[in-house]
Amino acid sequence: MSELVTMPMAKALNAGLRAALAADEKVLLMGEDIGPLGGVFRITEGLQAEFGPRRVQDTPLAESGIVGTAIGLAMRGYRPVCEIQFDGFIYPAFDQIVSQLAKQTNRHGGAVSMPVVIRVPYGGHIGAVEHHQESPEAYFAHTAGLRVVSPSTPNDAYWMIQEAIQSNDPVLFFEPKSRYWPKGEVNLSESQLGLHQSRIAREGTDVTLIGHGAMVSTLLQAAEVAAGEGISIEVVDLRSISPIDYAPLLDSARKTGRVVVAQEAPENASVGSEIAATLAEKAFYSLEAPVLRVSGFDTPFPAAKLEGLYLPDADRVLDAVDRALAY
Repeated sequence: MSELVTMPMAKALNAGLRAALAADEKVLLMGEDIGPLGGVFRITEGLQAEFGPRRVQDTPLAESGIVGTAIGLAMRGYRPVCEIQFDGFIYPAFDQIVSQLAKQTNRHGGAVSMPVVIRVPYGGHIGAVEHHQESPEAYFAHTAGLRVVSPSTPNDAYWMIQEAIQSNDPVLFFEPKSRYWPKGEVNLSESQLGLHQSRIAREGTDVTLIGHGAMVSTLLQAAEVAAGEGISIEVVDLRSISPIDYAPLLDSARKTGRVVVAQEAPENASVGSEIAATLAEKAFYSLEAPVLRVSGFDTPFPAAKLEGLYLPDADRVLDAVDRALAY
């Protein structure tokens, strides 16, 4: 029988990390202020007290050192989970991630596994300052050897963090920080989807909306508004950014004939661009309109008071829906 509870994503992640620590003594948590403080978003709250400082380790303010140490631990049989405090702080570790972590398994002909998870709070909607509201997922989705995922619901957060930790490949785990606090139902008994499966968040027949992370809630808002105008919207939650589970996307595109891909990240050379190109290639004869993109702008993330202009909202998504239907 399913055990259902209601909790915010922050608590679901905490519960998922606790379950992973309890299940495998080789699982270690590493990051800045994740011990007694529990991290700036309190995702690791109480875990050091429960599992001790050897397994939940406060680190120096040195992202390259955090990831470099995790690589060494993984080579010795551990499963380190690194927290990058904010999205914009990941760049000092970029070389370790793309030059070392992503390549170790291939470099050793498959003889060396890299079961490293890097947790990254990302995205906007929280009114933060520079380097605290970025969406850098495309950098890592472009890098062969890395898995990249992003939950949009508490239930997905609870299960996906555990599945990521169980992976023998490195996983970039992007957590939409604006979704940390809204509550949702979590099934503690079983996971209905695998780590890299897309899901249909809402069924519809006229237009397909595709997104990941915090954008999924925006797409669902747009779909609700459209329903009041007699437009049936299907919403697809990617969940996994690399690899992408294209089967549900293609099925939906062939059903509706019109697709809008939305993201907080800039449009140029983005995840949305890749999805649009793939759907245009593989569902060309089913499409009634070009695959349209809605995204952040190709500028640095602005000051907090301007984030509402930068980030896609339901109105911008619905404008794209209208343009798709006009073809």
